[in-house]
Amino acid sequence: MWAFWPELLDEIGKCEKCRLCQGRTNAVPGEGNPNADIMFIGEGPGRDEDMQGRPFVGASGQLLDRMIHAIGMERTEVYIANIVKCRPPMNRNPEPDEAQACMNYLRNQFVLVSPKIIVLLGRVASKFVLGDETPISRLRGNWILKKGIWFMPTYHPSALLREPSKKREAWEDFKMVKAKLLEVRGNGEIQN
Repeated sequence: MWAFWPELLDEIGKCEKCRLCQGRTNAVPGEGNPNADIMFIGEGPGRDEDMQGRPFVGASGQLLDRMIHAIGMERTEVYIANIVKCRPPMNRNPEPDEAQACMNYLRNQFVLVSPKIIVLLGRVASKFVLGDETPISRLRGNWILKKGIWFMPTYHPSALLREPSKKREAWEDFKMVKAKLLEVRGNGEIQN
């Protein structure tokens, strides 16, 4: 395990543990508050993320930023990461061996951030983090408590862009995240 962020980020940037490294412009380790109470996990970087080396910066990221803002927080207050740190070709879902190659990086990010809540963005993130193959339409909106951490699966922002009719359900999930954050902090207001 890496003890410090610089070591972990350096290792991710140099990683060649799977074939995804061959097509990357930049590794996309994650970003945000290293002491965040909420961590968001997606599946993997897309084209915009690969170009900038930052997670969720394209259209999906702009929607995620608005959703975070709607619950009274800013992107700089949370931590955002992905299952895989390099863009899969043609934005396909990560293969199991690719996800496994990156899983120790994600585990270490989790240990370093030590969030109270993890929001799993989409089926792929839920599958690899929870080991649950349940469709996201049935899994979303249900709290899962594992090892003292609250997990909330919800739709990936890109799914909401493709199917705007799901935005209402995602908003309900985010309201539950806000309420749970207040509960786990033991007070009535979100602290900045």
